[in-house]
Amino acid sequence: MQELFVKKYLPKELKEVRGQDKAVSEIASFIKNRKKPCAILYGPTGSGKTSAVYALANELDLEILEVNASDFRNAEGMQSIVGSAAKQMSLFSKGKIILVDEIDGLSGTKDRGGIPELIRVIEETKFPVICTAVDVFDSKFSPLRKKSLMIEFEKMNSDSMFDILKNICVKEGIKYDEDSLKQLARQSGGDVRAAITDLQILTPYSELLKEDVAALSIRNKQESIPQALVKVFKTTDLNIALSAYENIDENLDQVMLWVDENIPYEYKKPKDLAEAYHFVSQADLFNRRIRRWQHWRFLVYINAFLSGGIASSKDSKYSEFVQ
Repeated sequence: MQELFVKKYLPKELKEVRGQDKAVSEIASFIKNRKKPCAILYGPTGSGKTSAVYALANELDLEILEVNASDFRNAEGMQSIVGSAAKQMSLFSKGKIILVDEIDGLSGTKDRGGIPELIRVIEETKFPVICTAVDVFDSKFSPLRKKSLMIEFEKMNSDSMFDILKNICVKEGIKYDEDSLKQLARQSGGDVRAAITDLQILTPYSELLKEDVAALSIRNKQESIPQALVKVFKTTDLNIALSAYENIDENLDQVMLWVDENIPYEYKKPKDLAEAYHFVSQADLFNRRIRRWQHWRFLVYINAFLSGGIASSKDSKYSEFVQ
């Protein structure tokens, strides 16, 4: 089955991270010299922060321990998730990077203690710690900033975005005209993941059409959720899955509930179940980001996870019907 482009074209080395030369150089220097115990990568969503960390780890054969700041709300939560692992050597690689994603998700009194505990982990671990954030200049992060190397990821410019999309088109054999591809790059607002996902959604027949780019956000709502779910759960064609929710008259919150409820009826193999629930958790994560930051552009991620992600989780078709 065809892979999601956002997964297939993740950079494997730092040199493959486009449009962020200065930031990439600073990350490599941070790991090499370790003048500070922590680095904070900050910048717009979809600018390549997390991808760069994984590319670096792959390049240097380092294990990544990744946690999301929303997974803990206090010192005890941080310690239970990060504490012990931060002290254990990696069994299968040369070392470890502790990646704390979205630290700016820590907000309000419920999160009290999370930042001091993170600082304690940073001070005690022998491994480099890398945090990511969109905005980390609130005063509550001041103690953490003092311990950290600040590395800025700038908003991806449309020229770099165009190059990324063009490279995918060439490798996938997708026909395109430059004006349409440039328009798609501009519409992304600097969000690489969103642009790549849009490209895959718009090219089920390996051709990018100008009218499809222009009408990207226009949807005719005619089908029911069960009809859409049949496509997702039964197909092995990623293009069919990615377009499954285009014609339904329900929001993606409702879709997520339907998907979550039907996974155990549709998928039976432990591996398939684990993969499917992973994509549901990713969709839920981006849903929380929308609620917190009002970044409605994240809906494209949720759609991709709940359609192509769920469809690609299975090795082969199942015969049961959606409930």
